[in-house]
Amino acid sequence: MKLLKWILIIVGVIAVLFFFVLEPYMREQTKKHSPLKEVVYESDDFHLKVNYSSPLKKGRQIFGELVPFGAIWRTGANEPTTFFTETGIRMADKSLPPGTYSLWTRPNKESWDIIFNKDIPDWGVTVMSGGKETARKPEEDVIEITVPVERLEKTMENFTIDFEDNGELFMFMAWDNTKVKIPVNN
Repeated sequence: MKLLKWILIIVGVIAVLFFFVLEPYMREQTKKHSPLKEVVYESDDFHLKVNYSSPLKKGRQIFGELVPFGAIWRTGANEPTTFFTETGIRMADKSLPPGTYSLWTRPNKESWDIIFNKDIPDWGVTVMSGGKETARKPEEDVIEITVPVERLEKTMENFTIDFEDNGELFMFMAWDNTKVKIPVNN
C-alpha cells in the first residue's frame, strides 16, 4: 500500500511539473518557429481582427502532405486562429454575427472549406493524437463556406492571413503556392 501511495505521489508531481512548467515551456518553444501574428482591418463599416501563428515552409511540401487534403486544419500553428468582428458581417454568402470565433479550414486541391466556430479551444490539436486531430468541436460551427484556390507565381515562405481592399474587401490566406480569398461584406 505504501508503494502505491508513493507511485501516486510521483505521478502527481510529474503531472504538476508538466502542466505548470513543461507545457508552458513547450508552447513558448513552438512559437519561436511559428510566431504569433495579429492582423487588424478597420474602416467605417468594419472592425476585424485575426490572431494566428505563422509557420514557415522550410522546404516542405505543404498542401497535400504537411497539411493533408480533405482534413480539418487548425489554420496555422499552435493555438487555433481566431477571428473577431465587432459587427454582424457576411463572409461570402453567409451571415456571421458579431463575436470572436476560432477559424478552421479544410484545404482541398481546388477549393477550401472555411469554418467559423464558437468554441475556442486552448490548443489547436489534441495531445493524445500526437497532433494529428484538431480540437475543433463541429457542433459549435457557426458557418462554413467554400472558396476556390488560386495558384501563386511566387512562393510564400510564411503562412499569411491578411485583408485586401481594392474596392471589394477580402480576407485571404496564403502559403507556399496557394491562396484563398473570402469576400467580406456588411
